[in-house]
Amino acid sequence: MSIAPPEVIHVETRRVSCDGASDIRSGRNYRPSALGHPRIFLEIDEHGYVDCGYCDRRFVLKGGPADGVDQASLPDISEGADPGFR
Repeated sequence: MSIAPPEVIHVETRRVSCDGASDIRSGRNYRPSALGHPRIFLEIDEHGYVDCGYCDRRFVLKGGPADGVDQASLPDISEGADPGFR
């Protein structure tokens, strides 16, 4: 049984970056904190999505094969992982 990723972000480009803290807080009184992880760059492949290996955020390409699909039904794919291997 699979569970949905904790956060799904829809993007328009195949190359994305993740630092684990973006979009957590914003506004006038926002001050950066020690949340998150080192910034990494990920590439979305033919499956239409990629998962961050640090925080498990899923980046889904808008209009791609994973857009509109139940995210809990998809296997975890972090950069370099083989989605066919279980």
